[in-house]
Amino acid sequence: MLYAVVDIETTGNGYKGQKITEISVLIFDGKTVVNEFTSLVNPEQNIPPFITNLTGITNAMVRNAPKFYEIAKQVEEITQDTIFVAHNVNFDYNIIKEEFKRLSFDFKRKKLCTVRLSRKIIPGLRSYSLGNICSVENIPINGRHRAKGDAEATVELFRRIIERDTNFTINSFLNPKSRQATLPPLLAKNTVDNLPEKHGVYYFENNKKEIIYVGKANNIKQRVISHFYDKKKKEQEMCMEVAHISFKETGSELLALLLESSEIKHRYPKYNRAQKHNREAIGLFTYEDQKGIIHLAFNKLKLTPNPIMSFFSLTACRTFLEKLCQEFELCPKYCHLQTNVASCFHHQIKECRGVCCDKETPKDYNKRVQEAIIAVSIGSKNIVLKERGRTKNEIGFALILDGNYKGFGYLDIDQDAQLENPEDYQFFVQPQKDNSDIQKILTAYIRKKEELKNLENEEISL
Repeated sequence: MLYAVVDIETTGNGYKGQKITEISVLIFDGKTVVNEFTSLVNPEQNIPPFITNLTGITNAMVRNAPKFYEIAKQVEEITQDTIFVAHNVNFDYNIIKEEFKRLSFDFKRKKLCTVRLSRKIIPGLRSYSLGNICSVENIPINGRHRAKGDAEATVELFRRIIERDTNFTINSFLNPKSRQATLPPLLAKNTVDNLPEKHGVYYFENNKKEIIYVGKANNIKQRVISHFYDKKKKEQEMCMEVAHISFKETGSELLALLLESSEIKHRYPKYNRAQKHNREAIGLFTYEDQKGIIHLAFNKLKLTPNPIMSFFSLTACRTFLEKLCQEFELCPKYCHLQTNVASCFHHQIKECRGVCCDKETPKDYNKRVQEAIIAVSIGSKNIVLKERGRTKNEIGFALILDGNYKGFGYLDIDQDAQLENPEDYQFFVQPQKDNSDIQKILTAYIRKKEELKNLENEEISL
């Protein structure tokens, strides 16, 4: 069996926009190096100063070096029928695969990661960086952060791993059914193995213990693993940073959604995009004009007393109103989406029933507006939404008082039986902030429960 032990130097960190500046491929038979290809590479872009400081590779050094397409055939041929080995293999492999993809060639090799193998075969190290392992193992690196120097050190590390592999770990990693090769290189396998298959929220942390992503799941373990199989670049970039995973069980999907939304706004993780806003700006409100037609309108939140809903941006508000118009056949003119028009365009395409051109009465139109308002707002209700708890002797709940979300909590079943009014639950709640994202989660949940209840009643009547 032949292994292609590979190391590359690039123009930056992560995957996006990366280009190779140096590559070294050492063909290893398990005992000795039998072939080699090493070359500087012209990345066809500027090398940032901090990368030059790290690697010593300057723009002048690569100016007359071959471009990747000029050495691609040699790289493809020398790695043919070999197993691709690297320290943090997904980084090197994906960068090279991307270079080939630009040439319309699909580069595919079986791969092994010496970071993951080292975690299994040389356990207990404080760090599994190449520098630290080589220091512990007394492996010299002749040219740190240069492709050949790091590749030679990786060869020696891999040779020692092979010698110590008494439990056929390498074979298990090469098994296509094994998860090892898909796990992030900084993440210990037992961390994933110990994740629960229950509702909750999970936290991805980098090696500095910084939370970089928060997610919710109905099955935490299954959802976490799905990230590692995702081929999107941003998912791969995130997974490369994951060094630890923590979690909180919630008992139900609703409580997981509420906790996730709160944690994203509180922690502002690097890789969460949705729900990061923390200051709402636009309020949705209603008023009735002289014709008796109810308008849905929007304005700056500070100028909107008692809004039906609030939004973080004007775009989000308009997008929401457009969907509401479509669902309840409302008139865009009276939702302030089309201005300075006698009749709305939607009437021409049969999506508005014609209140804007006197083909529908204000009474009939207003009825649908009221239905839409009820559908998207909680109103001023006091509600306890009871859910499964984290154990069989516990219930979870979300609390709404006067239409405002107060938070969620957990009670023993016996405690719950003693509480009579929604107000009583506020003494057991974990306080949380109310906002439009939370209101959307709660409204959708309440609406779904009512639809299911109506469906069940229809089935009983039948």
